[in-house]
Amino acid sequence: MSTEGGMVLVLNAGSSSIKFALFEAGPNPPREPAWKGQVRGIGGPQPTCADSNTPEAPLALGTSQPYHDALRQILERVRARLATRRLHAVAHRVVHGGSQYFDPVRVNAAVLTDLQRLIPLAPLHQPFALDAIQVLLESDPQLPQVACFDTAFHHTLPQVEQMLPLPHAAWERGLRRYGFHGLSYEYLSVALPERHGALAQGRVIAAHLGSGASLCALQGSKSVATTMGFSALDGLMMGTRTGSLDPGAVIYLMEIEKLSLEEVARVLYHESGLLGVSGVSSEPRRLFAEEGRTDATGERVRAALALYVRRIVREIGALVAVLGGLDLLVFTAGVGEHSAEMRQRICRELGFLGVVLDDDANLGHAPRISAPTSPVVVAIEPTNEEWIAARHAAALVLRG
Repeated sequence: MSTEGGMVLVLNAGSSSIKFALFEAGPNPPREPAWKGQVRGIGGPQPTCADSNTPEAPLALGTSQPYHDALRQILERVRARLATRRLHAVAHRVVHGGSQYFDPVRVNAAVLTDLQRLIPLAPLHQPFALDAIQVLLESDPQLPQVACFDTAFHHTLPQVEQMLPLPHAAWERGLRRYGFHGLSYEYLSVALPERHGALAQGRVIAAHLGSGASLCALQGSKSVATTMGFSALDGLMMGTRTGSLDPGAVIYLMEIEKLSLEEVARVLYHESGLLGVSGVSSEPRRLFAEEGRTDATGERVRAALALYVRRIVREIGALVAVLGGLDLLVFTAGVGEHSAEMRQRICRELGFLGVVLDDDANLGHAPRISAPTSPVVVAIEPTNEEWIAARHAAALVLRG
């Protein structure tokens, strides 16, 4: 099917927000969307919506199904923007593809059922993406819905990186390390060689630091190790998630403190990380503003930031060991791209690798922020998950 003159809609659905963007259709669409926007605060007292043409403003949503109502209003805006142009496909960021889905796939009822079985592996993200797919399948069955998986990029992991030290029967049931943030890392696998040439084919660590956070070790632009594993709860300390945690602590919470399974899940996913340790916020920017306090809150804020940095530095050291050295360290996503202070604190602890920052370049968020004398190049590369999803969806439609 030709995609000439058509467009692809990309949806990134979360629990309380939906990002949307329209891209030109084609095998290699422009990297900037023709139009984009976001609905925030779904289910809250005052949801809002903004797009490229309209500033953020309150959005009236029904109380019975506010999420579905938000989708309906997004689609109305999309149709108005399309005018006479055709929508060829909708690409959805779906966090988990399990052990079955390695590539983008057009979703039908059977595929949707398969993906719903994976909801327990990514409860913060999976159900909302699948809900959006189901709504659109019911409203327009002929419009291709394409699932693009955050786990797919990590299918190049060697088996030793996928395995969990559980009985072998668990491996046969699909319990393994999958890795996440794959659309972000896939974009870097395209963008880094363009900016850094052959260096990007060497020993690379990418730091995707946002409300969720992970590291990925790349060699030859392929994932060879990553910090997130069986679930998006693993690895680095995050905004509200624990990251790696001694399983004995979970047993203690359930056996000694008598927390239910649901209560433990709430603690691990929503009440831990920077928010839990600091007691103030999940946002590093807010914590930097509070760390100068001389009271107990200030102590907790400083402890939270120190632990956050320590966990990142510790995991970078582990990935350097896997790679056998380091040529390029890249920061991406919200915190990675925009927090010069966080980058400085992390890189200060990496002096043992020879990392030297150019302070002015770091403060200016330059593409390359390491000093000329630094044997390890340190860079910033804005991620573009939406473009990756749009490209996959357009290619799938072209293949028919």
